Amino acid sequence: MSAIHELKPLFKALVMSRGLRSRRMLTGLGLVCVLPFSAQVMAEDVSLDIPAQPLPQALQAFGKQTNQQMIYNADELAGLKSNRVSGRMSPQAAIAELLKGTGVRHSFEGNTLMLTKGSAAGTLELGATTVKAAELEATTEGSQSYTSNAVTIGKGTHTLKEIPQSITVMTRKQMDDQNLVNLKDAVNQTTGIVGLQGVGQGMILSSRGFQIDDWQYDGVPIPRNTYSLGNWATQDLIFFDRLEILRGASGLLQGTGSPGGAVNLVRKRGQSTPTVTLTGKAGSWDHYGLQLDAGGPLNEAGNIRGRFVADEDQSNSFVDHAWSKTHSLYGALDIDLSEDTTLGFAVSQSNGESRGNIRGLPRYADGSMPDVSRSTYTGARWNRSEIDVTTYYADLEHRFNEDWAFKVGGVYMSEDNQAKNQRTQNALVGLNPDGTGVQYADFLTDFQSTKVGLDMNLVGKFEALSMEQEVMLGGNFSQLETDDKYARTFNASSDTIFDLDNDRPDISYDSLINSPTGRGVLSKYDIRQKGLYGTWRVKPVDDLTLILGSRVSWYDFSYKSKIQNSAGITRVDPSTATETGVVTPYAGIVYDLSREWAVYASYTDVFQPQTNLDPSGSVLKPIVGTNYEVGLKGELMDGRVNTSLAVFRYDHENRAVRIPGCTDLNCSSASGTVRSQGIEAEISGEVVDNLQLFAGYTYNTTQYLKDTASNEGKVFSTWTPKHMLRVWGNYQFTGDWSRVSTGLGFTTQSHTLVYDYDREIPGYTVWNARVGYKLTSEIDLAVNANNLFDKTYITPAYNQLNGNNNFGDPRNLMFTVKYTPQF
Repeated sequence: MSAIHELKPLFKALVMSRGLRSRRMLTGLGLVCVLPFSAQVMAEDVSLDIPAQPLPQALQAFGKQTNQQMIYNADELAGLKSNRVSGRMSPQAAIAELLKGTGVRHSFEGNTLMLTKGSAAGTLELGATTVKAAELEATTEGSQSYTSNAVTIGKGTHTLKEIPQSITVMTRKQMDDQNLVNLKDAVNQTTGIVGLQGVGQGMILSSRGFQIDDWQYDGVPIPRNTYSLGNWATQDLIFFDRLEILRGASGLLQGTGSPGGAVNLVRKRGQSTPTVTLTGKAGSWDHYGLQLDAGGPLNEAGNIRGRFVADEDQSNSFVDHAWSKTHSLYGALDIDLSEDTTLGFAVSQSNGESRGNIRGLPRYADGSMPDVSRSTYTGARWNRSEIDVTTYYADLEHRFNEDWAFKVGGVYMSEDNQAKNQRTQNALVGLNPDGTGVQYADFLTDFQSTKVGLDMNLVGKFEALSMEQEVMLGGNFSQLETDDKYARTFNASSDTIFDLDNDRPDISYDSLINSPTGRGVLSKYDIRQKGLYGTWRVKPVDDLTLILGSRVSWYDFSYKSKIQNSAGITRVDPSTATETGVVTPYAGIVYDLSREWAVYASYTDVFQPQTNLDPSGSVLKPIVGTNYEVGLKGELMDGRVNTSLAVFRYDHENRAVRIPGCTDLNCSSASGTVRSQGIEAEISGEVVDNLQLFAGYTYNTTQYLKDTASNEGKVFSTWTPKHMLRVWGNYQFTGDWSRVSTGLGFTTQSHTLVYDYDREIPGYTVWNARVGYKLTSEIDLAVNANNLFDKTYITPAYNQLNGNNNFGDPRNLMFTVKYTPQF
């Protein structure tokens, strides 16, 4: 007994030492430890949600949710099951409930929990256990939190405070509470991002005034929004654990990526314990859904884990004749090839069918909206869209030791978008005062594309010259190939916007190209880029981190097209662009004011190739830009709350500008300059006991500094509001009301502009709410109310006089029943 007490301080010192370089030695001794992310005051209550499960896994969840270090003999606890622990309570009360009836004894020594079976806690025998070093945990499933203590978007795993740029994490808990099931809705509930309805059935993501066209999947970037016509990219969220968003230039990670930011969708993995969740939904406009999410170990050793997700969703709409159906499947397999090597595979498939209100409503010539119902449908009854997306994922991670790791990941996506639709348009001058001037546009599209992405990187930490250092070296490749076809025709009409014809004759490709005003376009994209990147982080003193990085990129662009009409086929000269060895530097500095607070600054370059031609027929040189950001970040309340404040400016030059007076097709010069600048503030996490909160504010202006006389000085991104505030909180009651939780939040933003006319689209405030009730330990009920006060508003988009003006959703309800059986 005395010998054990003499060893305890040694164990604690070894386990909690920086870098944990003694892992291999302790592995032979055999202690299982779940280390804290930060120290925790033992008397402080915490929110817990730990289902009944095998005891070792329950203890891991307990350690994560309470930030406790634990020492126990894993073999001794094998075969035991825990009790469910849920609600707000002290760690002492929680562990007593968790262990009730197991015969396991426990004792706290400072911030360390000692557990043993059959004898007094503290008499832990050596020889049968292992030490597992804790790592920063980025996974958010089961955390019951609106924040994460770490992210992976910058390669490796770092806390938000360690990254000198603006980062937001939307956790699985927040997505579930707000019933956010697709990417567009999710980004419109977070800081600084605008999710827009495209001119197609899909969406546009925009940050700080610029589109985000490359999206990352587990850190692998692929292009998602490059088409000859429209915006058709869609993305379900049911396959993903969390959404990581970086705002500001992301060229180091993506090469020609958007200066606005990067989005990383991190997929769900097989869990270490059996988990099954069955969710049923029913809501307004005959909206119904059913989802099965199951996962767990597939063998006794637990080194093979699986995940399966199936989702069915169908709904009508507040818009007459509009509807949608989505069928989604996901399967994942993670295999521990050894203690240090993990191999992962997954495949997802989403099949979506819909009849949408493509391009919405036109406006009057003065920019005002016609006085029509929100249910007005401007298409035909034969409108139809089918979007099928199949994605394959694979990754391999090898951990050489606690400090060095190598990871390679790949994504292959096949996307098939087919649609035929009637659009109500009019001349660019807008509708006449009496509602006449309606023009019908018929479109048929058949877009097929494949995207391939590959990324590999090596991350390592070491000490040299008495300084802590970290290096990251990597490379990535992406390719987009398309085989696109569309046809369209425009037809004048005597109809008014108040009396539209939804029963016009059906269309086909041949009927469109053979009509007097019709034409078809067959086109192919082939866009490839590759790059080598690296960063070096060094701490010259304990509180200061310097970060230097760079990327070298190669880019090839090819676009070919043919125009087809009743007179035959016309070939269009191909468009190509090549950039070789473009260097993108990066620099950052982070200074820790205290354990909780840090100030930072960062700088990075941006380059974006262009395909516009000058009068000599030469491709314009790429857009180049510089991004600056300074800010303050806080990691408060032992990591349960993250907060940030940032000031940013981005300038880019060489933007293509039409040469005045030039009548040729090749009439561009690389002379434009644009500036985006502003302020962002965010807070997320458990700000007070039982209250999970997310709040983000953005002030952002975008302006043409140099352009044609008609643009100079005007707003560059007409769909970016100057002010945006997104707030959502969820409170878990305690005591006699411990079964009840409530959520409330709002989004508010200032006006935007009609793209082709200096007319404001009014800002708006929309409130949402939620009430949840735990019927039993296995059944959860909830109702979400969106647009609580039934606000009528037009959503920001590529709003024009001739169309693409869409009403936001009226007030609607969604009832949810979630069944999680205990094993």
